[in-house]
Amino acid sequence: MKKQYTWAEDLIDWFLVNQREMPWRTDPQPYKVWISEIMLQQTQVVTVIPYFDRFIDRFPDVQTLAEADQSDVLKYWEGLGYYSRARNLHKAAQSVLEFFNGVLPADYDRLQTIQGIGPYIAAAIGSIAFGIKVPVVDGNVFRVVTRYYGIFEDISKPKTRDIIFKELEPVIKKCNASHFNQGLMELGALVCSPTSPDCKLCPLNKSCFAYMNNKISELPVKAKKKAVPQMNVAIAIVEKDGKILIAKRRQNQMLGGLWEFPGGKQEAGESLEETVVRELREETGMTVEIIKRLTDVRHVFSHFKLTITPFICSHVKGIAKAITSDDVKWIKISDFDKYPFPTVNKKIIKEYLKKI
Repeated sequence: MKKQYTWAEDLIDWFLVNQREMPWRTDPQPYKVWISEIMLQQTQVVTVIPYFDRFIDRFPDVQTLAEADQSDVLKYWEGLGYYSRARNLHKAAQSVLEFFNGVLPADYDRLQTIQGIGPYIAAAIGSIAFGIKVPVVDGNVFRVVTRYYGIFEDISKPKTRDIIFKELEPVIKKCNASHFNQGLMELGALVCSPTSPDCKLCPLNKSCFAYMNNKISELPVKAKKKAVPQMNVAIAIVEKDGKILIAKRRQNQMLGGLWEFPGGKQEAGESLEETVVRELREETGMTVEIIKRLTDVRHVFSHFKLTITPFICSHVKGIAKAITSDDVKWIKISDFDKYPFPTVNKKIIKEYLKKI
């Protein structure tokens, strides 16, 4: 008699055949799964893999990461964005070393006591590395499950995560937790996409509510995002005796711990030229003179958009002080690569080097 597969078994069968090769998947050690999940937050797999390989080569275990200098950790994270992830990861490694002897606990609740590890990452580490039967609920899973079950709750609300978690909890207890969770995430990434999902290739199409009822475009339900504010910023590449001034952002700031060129937001009724001179005085106590304006650089963050105007400036008077930053330094142009900079500053450095 032919076996009657559950939808979870159909999903797992599909996953075992169609899964992509990933370094943390072929070698699912707890530490590697942890690093990968932190990196994968709001970042695609194809982007993460080279960063992951480089990071693991430099920090192969919890102890190495915990004992590293934060600046070194940020340098190896450089380009991935959302730098608070790297700072929190570094602090978390130190706490794992102190409280768990450098070994991630094989326990869903205890994993969540570690900084930066919430229910989703704890479930991912727990299921993939330890086989703990707890469902993951991320963006891909939201999409697959709301369509499959016909859940019309707003996925931006916490209660919807609880609804989905409760739907999946009894299912995962009957199958391989690692394959089930990874299968859901992989199905959402490869087949059940936000727009134009390839439903004919989906292993769940015969029992999917959205597919059977022509509701695919209506699910998942998500409240519309608010308009993203636009800000104008002027920054200074200050030259003095063959060196350039850089400032280290404070730990409690966005992009904390990274180095940047000093500058700030344009105020109402102020020209960008006036902005950069004022900001340098307020941030470093120095007076500068503008030499040349460079091409604007635009950058989109999760909650706002920036248009940054860089100015090459010369030092006029004053000793550089860390008034609004953790530190300031005069560095050689050849030393740019030694310091971790935000992506937008890397773009500015590239533009600057073309002009000199």
